[in-house]
Amino acid sequence: MTDSGNHKVQQLTKEGAFLSAWGERGKNPGHFEGPWGLALTSAGDIYVSDWGNDRIQRYDRMGQLIDEFYGVSNETNIHRPAGLAVDEGGNVYVADWGNEQVKVIGPNGELVSSIRGDSVDSKWAADYFAVNPEEGRLRYESNLFPELDPPARRDREISAGVEGYFWGPSAVMLDDSGRLFVADSLRHRLQVFQAH
Repeated sequence: MTDSGNHKVQQLTKEGAFLSAWGERGKNPGHFEGPWGLALTSAGDIYVSDWGNDRIQRYDRMGQLIDEFYGVSNETNIHRPAGLAVDEGGNVYVADWGNEQVKVIGPNGELVSSIRGDSVDSKWAADYFAVNPEEGRLRYESNLFPELDPPARRDREISAGVEGYFWGPSAVMLDDSGRLFVADSLRHRLQVFQAH
């Protein structure tokens, strides 16, 4: 588990007994600044989103650092990575909270894709609108991707004004059917995508 306040990763038994810990506060490799997300692979690798250092770190099961992933350009930059998940192909799905996106990073650290969000109605929304037709009508008439006037300058401002986009993506999860679930925290919703 990530221990953000102590800038560590801790390993515990299923019963909660302490096994080991690693990390300390700092910016060097193997250090953390508020680690947040953690994902385990079937091979035993451990990925940690290092919130304050804007990077992802990969460790072996003994806590030895294997690799780090940073953004290498404005397009691939990771800013305040939160939750993350790793698929069987080694692709890392990061809730890139500071950029209002989910980034998919390949096994070698390359950007595979960026997901900005979308807004469609779930089956629950359809049921709700069926018994609340006035709200349903207003929803269907609304523009979920409006042009902002004046134009927003930052991703956060854009996301606040455009309902279809993520606004504070904080966690991601992959299921066995290849679906990607994104907790879109400031919109109080889940968005679901077919990842593969």
